Amino acid sequence: MRDTETTIGNLIDKQGVSFIGSVSPDGIPNIKAMLPPRKREGIKVFYFTTNTSSMRVSQYKANPRACIYFCDRRFFRGVMLTGTMEVLEDRKTKEMIWREGDTMYYSKGVTDPDYCVLRFTANDGRYYSNFSSESFEIEQAML
Repeated sequence: MRDTETTIGNLIDKQGVSFIGSVSPDGIPNIKAMLPPRKREGIKVFYFTTNTSSMRVSQYKANPRACIYFCDRRFFRGVMLTGTMEVLEDRKTKEMIWREGDTMYYSKGVTDPDYCVLRFTANDGRYYSNFSSESFEIEQAML
């Protein structure tokens, strides 16, 4: 890949679905489809919304190791990023990614105790395209 951040960023921005991975208390990998990230900072940091009461939140609180995956089905390519997931419940972060219409999911608004933010921070990744794949480190990709 010539420009890792641009190539990966463009793939991510065009997807309507994200997949997030967590680790169960038994050490079993779990994966879940989600809406795309609400915000991203390059290919290093991603913000998602979810319910504080969800199983995934309790898994990330117990074990922050995580991955996220984006798949372009049309061109059969994808990227997996591995790193850590933080559960954020502070008002400033919740307001940062709040959107009009979110009361459909969080009826009490931005202060709803069942609304939180997942912040994923990537360490490295693996990109698949044209029947081959390559690994990359995030810090290297962003230079």
